[in-house]
Amino acid sequence: MPDAKTRRPAVTIADVARAAGVSRATVSRVMNGRSTVDPGISARVQEVAIELSYRPSNVARSLSLGRTTTVALVVPDLGNPVFQQILGGVSSAAGEDGYRVLVADSAEDPSAEAAIAREARHRCDALILVSPRMPDAALDALLPEVSPAVVINREVAGGTPSLVVDYADATVQVIEHLVGLGHRRIAYLSGPAASVSDGARRRGLTLCGERHTDLEIVDIAAGSDIAAGHAAAPAVLASRVTAAVAFNDLVSFGLLAALNEAGVAVPTDISVCGFDDIELARYATPGLTTVAVPQEDLGRHAWRELHAVIDNTASAAETTRFGVRLEVRASTGPVPRSPVRTEPSVEASTAPTAYDAPDEETEQAPAWTVENGVPVLRRAADRVALSRYESGVGLPTIHSPRPFLHPVHSLAGVPLTESGPVDHRHHYGVSIAVADVNGTSHWGGRTFVTDVGPTLLPNHGRQTSTGTLVDPLSPHLLLDTVLWTDEHGAPQLDERRRIGARLLDDGWALKWRSTLHAAHGPLEIRSPATNGRPGAGYGGVFWRLPIAASTRVLSADGEGQDLAHGSTSPWVAFVQRHRDARGGERSTTTLLAQTSPARHWFLRSEEYPGACPALAWNSPLTVPAGGTVETGLVAAMFDRELDATEAATLATGLR
Repeated sequence: MPDAKTRRPAVTIADVARAAGVSRATVSRVMNGRSTVDPGISARVQEVAIELSYRPSNVARSLSLGRTTTVALVVPDLGNPVFQQILGGVSSAAGEDGYRVLVADSAEDPSAEAAIAREARHRCDALILVSPRMPDAALDALLPEVSPAVVINREVAGGTPSLVVDYADATVQVIEHLVGLGHRRIAYLSGPAASVSDGARRRGLTLCGERHTDLEIVDIAAGSDIAAGHAAAPAVLASRVTAAVAFNDLVSFGLLAALNEAGVAVPTDISVCGFDDIELARYATPGLTTVAVPQEDLGRHAWRELHAVIDNTASAAETTRFGVRLEVRASTGPVPRSPVRTEPSVEASTAPTAYDAPDEETEQAPAWTVENGVPVLRRAADRVALSRYESGVGLPTIHSPRPFLHPVHSLAGVPLTESGPVDHRHHYGVSIAVADVNGTSHWGGRTFVTDVGPTLLPNHGRQTSTGTLVDPLSPHLLLDTVLWTDEHGAPQLDERRRIGARLLDDGWALKWRSTLHAAHGPLEIRSPATNGRPGAGYGGVFWRLPIAASTRVLSADGEGQDLAHGSTSPWVAFVQRHRDARGGERSTTTLLAQTSPARHWFLRSEEYPGACPALAWNSPLTVPAGGTVETGLVAAMFDRELDATEAATLATGLR
């Protein structure tokens, strides 16, 4: 009996030919799908092959056909997710036609690229060159040698098909977005010197410079990977730019990490943009504004062009151009105000008059204007931006999307709100955020569940502006109607919102007043506190401040978080000292006053600074069908520290 480990001899084409009574050439033609064999003979050969478990040799088949049914893909850096996505597109499309893909990585070495391409082509039927770095002359000499071939991200002459992304237009889209936010001094973190797409980006920068004569582009050498972006951060900070555009998303990631390590807030202190929209871009901290390139489509289209040349079934296009789209996320925001502070009066300011009438000095009064679809509050005299009213439509569902004010600046340009901070990503400037409305979260993040604790539930609602309007008779007033819907899109309540502003002697004030109307049925407004978490009665007009070098809390009950939290003090004040990126220090006071009726304050200053008059402090707030509830907040902002006595005096006039 033979040894069980003895290998059984492989069946050869000669064995099949002998058993079927035909020549080896006939078996070969049948196995290769040739149509020149009589159908009856072909069927007999196939039956014998199955009976004998014959498997054709790929090597022999390739020799017979003169093909390997493989193509080679040469990339500068396989670690770049863009090239991985292109590879995925090529592989899936080629696989549908029975081809496989081999990959070669040139490691960003233009001098080795041609030799690697030639060697790969010798083993395959065709070649795809992705973003080749070699000079034009070298590429022009190489392509006839390795034909058939396709080139991605590089336009070539001589009939070789090429697929080109319009990176010049992509750059224009990015810069115009930043210019629209007020940025005029922008850094460009350049890519590899041999990168043709880097040159295309530079052409876009030149076009933008011609359009905007006050635009200044600071060129900072970087590279194409995360380490390059991280290493470029000191130069970015030293350049005093307000925004940075990186060669690609990987460079952006490195820059974001370095800025975070340096304590520089994005986008409060500086905005950051990338290119490509790789899969991780939306999950960056913060989400990365970038240009989406159709990476997988590039790969699939490259294969279609190449396959047409291999099979001579159609003429391949010489150049195919691909457009891009801008993906705006949380890494870009309005230009930060200059850190140069104005010198405030040392005298106590007088109490302001009512908000429903414009300031007497109308040439000084803040006024709302709609700019690129976004309401912006500016001081009339010098057009300095005091705040923006964001729609919130692009916020993640898990954050309970809602309209919000951000940034809110002091007159000297110090940011007094925070949006999407690391400690609570669902905090957005000044907004109406309520943890529980008939079981729906309009706060964002986790929901406190009795006897369970904070739990992530699919219960996030949405607030949608349905009629934002600047009051034509009183431009210091912004009016909005807001529809609140639950997690299923069903309407819950209608809101009428009024946001007014006025100047004070050495500061300015903002008043937010909302009427919540139970137009779609009764409402039960709850909080974590009403659901069993002591002291967590948050929900209402919530003002999230930035974390500062120091924060003190004042109230009518005394100094400190513990005295203010849970109190019904008519007012609270956050006295903060801020350090900027250059080491300077500035002081501000944000004075928040209650509107009637007085409510308990939910307030934090140690974990993070923020406060709201709570709608449901320790018991649910019920609103019958058709009923209404009023809520609001008045804030006065100063570029100096107030003491308790002055804060109390000012708060009396604010209400």
